[in-house]
Amino acid sequence: MRYRQMDGGDYTMGRPFLTKAAAVAQAIYTRLKLLQGEWWEQLDDGLPLFQNILGTRGHPDNLNAVDLLVQARIIETRHVKQITNFQSSYENRTYSFQCNVETDFDETIPITIGFGGKEGG
Repeated sequence: MRYRQMDGGDYTMGRPFLTKAAAVAQAIYTRLKLLQGEWWEQLDDGLPLFQNILGTRGHPDNLNAVDLLVQARIIETRHVKQITNFQSSYENRTYSFQCNVETDFDETIPITIGFGGKEGG
């Protein structure tokens, strides 16, 4: 697997491509940052951030539903074996999570992302 490096949310040119677990991590971040309806060629692809996540009230049932959406985006990423140590919270209109992802390259990568609020995204 090869993936172009990103810097500040933009792809970089002239740098070596990421490979193996680093490429998987970049693919996960890219998949989680793609909003549903954002890519004009496939409007149903992406994380339903505005449709299903930010509008929730933080009730445990809603938090579990959001967790499942995020975990599905991660597990459907190429070369992801499994997700471990998944922890999430929803406070001040910000959903955030952290987890470890085991890859097909026998490496575990930490993933931490937040959505919403003043600092989300």
